[in-house]
Amino acid sequence: MTTITIMKSKNGEYKRVTCEGHAGYADAGEDIVCSAISILVINTINSLDVLTDVQMEVTSDQEKGLIDCRLIGNSDLSSTLLIDSMVLGLQNVVSQYGKQYLKLKFKEV
Repeated sequence: MTTITIMKSKNGEYKRVTCEGHAGYADAGEDIVCSAISILVINTINSLDVLTDVQMEVTSDQEKGLIDCRLIGNSDLSSTLLIDSMVLGLQNVVSQYGKQYLKLKFKEV
């Protein structure tokens, strides 16, 4: 199962997105759920990097299925919209394939 933890400040600013684990929907290389999750998360991070001025620290470990993106400083409207879009896509993955493959957690930090 993949677990994605989305952390927001008390005033609603995104601070961190952590994606851990493999979905386990199918064998490696054939897992469409894991692919969908990866595309949504990686594209969002790439979009934040190219299309916004938000500063980030990103670490990853493909073997462990880990992507950790920590936003530094304040987020702006465009970065919030991009992450909101990612969350919507991830919620749709849960709706389509089930909570046994993707767990979304939201935390206030």
